[in-house]
Amino acid sequence: MKFLTEPTTDLTYADVFMVPSASDVASRLDVDLATDDGTGTTIPIVVANMTAVTGRRMVETVARRGALGVLPQDVPLPVIAEVTGWVKGRHTVFETPVRLGPGDTVVDALHLIGKRAHGYVVVADESGRVLGVAGESDLAGVDRFASLGAVLRTSPTVDAAELDAADLASDPDRAETALRHAFEVLNATASGFAPVVRDGVLAGALTRTGVLRSGLYRPAVDAEGRLRVAAAVGINGDVAAKTRGLLDAGVDTLVVDTAHGHQRRMIEALRTVRSLAPHVPVVAGNVVSAGGVRDLVDAGADIVKVGVGPGAMCTTRMMTAVGRPQFSAVLECADAARALGRHVWADGGVRYPRDVALALAAGASQVMIGSWFAGTHESPGDLQQGADGRLYKESFGMASARAVQNRTQREEAFERARKGLFEEGISSSRMFLDPARPGVQDLLDGITSGVRSSMTYAGARTLTEFRQRAVVGIQSAAGYEEGRPLAQSW
Repeated sequence: MKFLTEPTTDLTYADVFMVPSASDVASRLDVDLATDDGTGTTIPIVVANMTAVTGRRMVETVARRGALGVLPQDVPLPVIAEVTGWVKGRHTVFETPVRLGPGDTVVDALHLIGKRAHGYVVVADESGRVLGVAGESDLAGVDRFASLGAVLRTSPTVDAAELDAADLASDPDRAETALRHAFEVLNATASGFAPVVRDGVLAGALTRTGVLRSGLYRPAVDAEGRLRVAAAVGINGDVAAKTRGLLDAGVDTLVVDTAHGHQRRMIEALRTVRSLAPHVPVVAGNVVSAGGVRDLVDAGADIVKVGVGPGAMCTTRMMTAVGRPQFSAVLECADAARALGRHVWADGGVRYPRDVALALAAGASQVMIGSWFAGTHESPGDLQQGADGRLYKESFGMASARAVQNRTQREEAFERARKGLFEEGISSSRMFLDPARPGVQDLLDGITSGVRSSMTYAGARTLTEFRQRAVVGIQSAAGYEEGRPLAQSW
């Protein structure tokens, strides 16, 4: 990356813009978004290890589209082991359905239907034979205690055997045929949704848009073709035992995580993790300087996480004055990591797809996103409705009093109360679902579309070429405002 004019101050994403270059990249589909940092992702997106953002549904969904979800450090090891095994047992093409029986009630369905962006439950008998489906429109205005058997409607099904052939890596031509056939089945339905069956038994669910995505995205899979999972470990407590547990559970990337990564405890924890000779990439952070990168790499990090204070739920900069504008932090840290043969993740500060593109242009191998994904169907927590009818989920920062309380629940009351006095983060925030993009896959579509287009403007077919060819300028606040679309005529 090069600047049009050299900056004289540190810069945020809003302070900069990209200049188009001569390009022979004709289409967004000619662009490869696969990362080169050893994590096996095929799009450069990582979902942050935030309790309100990343759980099993999020990890499963983003891995199917090539990204990586990081399970939070405060999740107990047995739960992480169970979730990891569950995710690795999911199919790489079709989704996990929301399943209920004919004797379950409408209120049961209404409670669970928000767990998936497609808005349907599949009704099956005890043997798994599909009886029908029920969507939000089928349940509207119906007695909440009516049985689903009385309100379901029949639905065509898709044969799992055909989708098993849709392994995009091993046989693209056969995969294309299978996906096209599935699309025809779904396109003939008014809902664009259908259950997937294997030998007559419910095995999954598929949407018309999901079929299209399966032809555009490549899942992030391990050597055995299973969806990838990452998990975080903190720097306190028995780091070695937690790390062994995560490795035994089968996680594919370890993230050693604390808000202030350039400190002695992080160095010690990182050396402990490295001493166990993990066979997976080790990520550590957070830092914002070249010195922090060098020290963490020296202690054993393969990837360094960059960002202090830019997150939407973070109050660190206002509370402590500590941090650094994110674009400059990523740029400096990426240069330092590259000199050592390592990589960085840009963690926080992204609000739009442009910010993701700029982080990648600055040298990040991937961009970590948290709060932006909190307001989706796939994030943990129940879907709630405000007085104005808008749907939302609650989110909170991982250094907030709420997160600290969750993380210290096994400690004695006095210690928990004392730690609760120190808060650097928002404990409760409403993250509203975008009606046009209510699912995380919808957001991934927008982000990757923007990044692909940015790369074509730069004349880059790979992320490595993008980092080399990007030309960045510095703009005023008025310049940034000029680039924003208008919601109405002036």
